[in-house]
Amino acid sequence: MSLKAASDNSLYDPLELGHALTDDIPKQLSLCAERHYHIFDEPEFCIVLIVAKDPMLHNIRRHKFYAYPYLPSPRPGQSVYLYHKATGNCKRLWSLPEAKTMAIISEMPIVDAKWQCTKYWCDAFFNHTFWEAIRAQHQIRLLSETEFLNANRAELIKAGCNETDIPSPDPFDFSKSL
Repeated sequence: MSLKAASDNSLYDPLELGHALTDDIPKQLSLCAERHYHIFDEPEFCIVLIVAKDPMLHNIRRHKFYAYPYLPSPRPGQSVYLYHKATGNCKRLWSLPEAKTMAIISEMPIVDAKWQCTKYWCDAFFNHTFWEAIRAQHQIRLLSETEFLNANRAELIKAGCNETDIPSPDPFDFSKSL
C-alpha cells in the first residue's frame, strides 16, 4: 500500500487534501473526551493530538489522541486542547508544527497573519517561557506536567508510584572496545 501511494502521480488540491486530513479530528477529540470524562476528577483536562510518522511507511501519518489532567510538555507535531466538562466544549490551547518548521518560524522576524499564533508559541517554546505564554494567552491556571507531578508527589507515592534511588545505567563507551 505504501509503494502504491508513493507511485501515485495524481495531482490533488492542497485545500481538499488538508480537509481530508483533518475532517475526523473533532470526532476523535469528542471520543477521547468521552473516554477520559470519568477518569479525571477535574472540571477540565487536556486532550493531546500528536501527528506521528510511521517508521516503516514513510508516506503515512498517524493521529494519536490521549488526555492528561494537566498541561502536557510541549513538543513538535503536537496540538493540545482544553476540554471543559461542564460545557462539553473543547478549546485549542496550542499547535506546534514539526521541529524544522518551528525553528524557521521562530527565526523569522515577521510572519503572515495566519502564522502569528504559531510564531508566538514557537518563540515561547525556544525562549523557555511557554507556560507563562499559554496561561496569559488563554487566561488559565492549569498546572504543567512537572508542576502537577510535584504538587501531587506524596499522593502518587502513596498510591504505589514509589521513588527509587536506582542510578541510571552507564552508556556503553564504544571507544574502549577498540
